Amino acid sequence: MTMRFLGSIAAALAVWSPLAAAQSAAIPRMSNGKPDFTGVWDHPRVADITRNGKGCGALSLGCTQEGNGELSYTEWGLQQWKDVAHRFDYSAHCLPWGYTRAWQVEYPGEIMQNPDRLAILWESNNIFHVVFTDGREHPKDLDPTWMGHSIGKYDGDTLVIDTIGFNGKTWIDTAEHPSSDQLHVVERIHYIDPQHLSYEVTWDDPKTYTKPIRNVRTFSRMKPGQELMEYWCMENNKDLLEGHLSR
Repeated sequence: MTMRFLGSIAAALAVWSPLAAAQSAAIPRMSNGKPDFTGVWDHPRVADITRNGKGCGALSLGCTQEGNGELSYTEWGLQQWKDVAHRFDYSAHCLPWGYTRAWQVEYPGEIMQNPDRLAILWESNNIFHVVFTDGREHPKDLDPTWMGHSIGKYDGDTLVIDTIGFNGKTWIDTAEHPSSDQLHVVERIHYIDPQHLSYEVTWDDPKTYTKPIRNVRTFSRMKPGQELMEYWCMENNKDLLEGHLSR
């Protein structure tokens, strides 16, 4: 390796390091120095977690979706997937989407954050979820729920959200890929730049799948003044171009 080559590497690092530091410093931060993800976020519409896609549900720019590809089922999981005749469409009855599926509808979500907790507000059905970031662990005796119990910890500038305690009544996506009460979800969120988030989600459900499922997405910050609308499954459905929709 020549001295000239080593000099080129050193010069490149000298340029890159201040640039990387500047980009890191530019992202919003809380009083404790951790990234602040507060904002209204557009995200991809993900009907099928196996497929790739582009485009934001609310028509912002920059959203992407990297699907998992073909899923590997356990015997029990394959039976659930093939049993179309007895599959219950809970969402058609206005029951909750479930935790990660709420991030997969076309409607935006808002994050509100302080050092002790992060709250996610979803436009769809006006639901919310709290992620505790105060250092607590999951309770030993969790009551199974639609949304599960979430705790968050930081890995550098990446927020890692760990969620367990599901009731096993939800699908992972609109394509109706099943899940069970053994579902364990891990999300990793970090800034790409001040206007975009990298969102990686892993589903680990040993009762249903023989190996974890993974998706990687890009979220886009919505424009100032764009806020969540009131939306209930039961009424007040709207098309922004045509007005009210009948059911």
